[in-house]
Amino acid sequence: MPPDSADEAPAPASATSTVKRERKHLPVWQESILLLVVALGLAILIKALFVQAFYIPSESMEPGLVKNDRILVQKVSYWFGGSPQRGDVVVFEDPGQWLGPSDSQGPTGLANLLSKVGLYPTGGHLVKRVIGTEGDVIECCDEKGRIKINGKPLDEPYLNKDPGSCNAEITDWFTEKGSALARPCSWTIGPIPKNKLLVLGDNRAHSADSRVHLCAPDDDPCTQSPWVDKSLVVGKVFSLIWPQDRWRWITRPDTFDAIPDSPPADLLEKAKKADAVPGT
Repeated sequence: MPPDSADEAPAPASATSTVKRERKHLPVWQESILLLVVALGLAILIKALFVQAFYIPSESMEPGLVKNDRILVQKVSYWFGGSPQRGDVVVFEDPGQWLGPSDSQGPTGLANLLSKVGLYPTGGHLVKRVIGTEGDVIECCDEKGRIKINGKPLDEPYLNKDPGSCNAEITDWFTEKGSALARPCSWTIGPIPKNKLLVLGDNRAHSADSRVHLCAPDDDPCTQSPWVDKSLVVGKVFSLIWPQDRWRWITRPDTFDAIPDSPPADLLEKAKKADAVPGT
């Protein structure tokens, strides 16, 4: 009966095809492990090359960034010869004894493990604003208490205004270090060396930044260089992601656009005659 034979002939091929398709499916537990491995691999790749999460360890960047805020840092801007610009908020490794004992500790336990693969915010770093870059001369301060960069006063609307002067008294950092309090001071510094940055916190009176190391008592054993090497910069902060009600993008303030690219000759000469900088 040829018609019946013709109808039945494709059946074995169809059955074989079904078996082959079934053999391609992994057990659920194996698929879960595979997905987890892929997710961890992507997280590590993203952390290493593109974006990393951090948390704010102190009040030094208030009011814009508050202690325990979660931020995202992107690394792409500084690829291929790019470097931090004046006004960037950057995350960087400790240049040497800038962090207090409590701030230098990162996450522990499971949180530490997750931070290694980019699934939990990392600690043990500093977050500051870049004020000066290679070749700049920085002065503190004009009659209004403003930082001057290459002779140009800098208006800083993002500062903690209580107090808002670059010459505000430093109170916390040296107390935590068990050393004498740093004194308010006026200074002119520069030109900033090659591949170095001068960084300040937006909450100037409570920030372990470059100014602390310029204004420390001369005999203080903890005083280090005020510079941050570019190689220590992890990346640029571009977003505040937690708490959710304060989520926002973080961008470079327009106020830095008015700063000259280089200092005038008389200011450069004045800076070169100033006292030597600690750690240089």
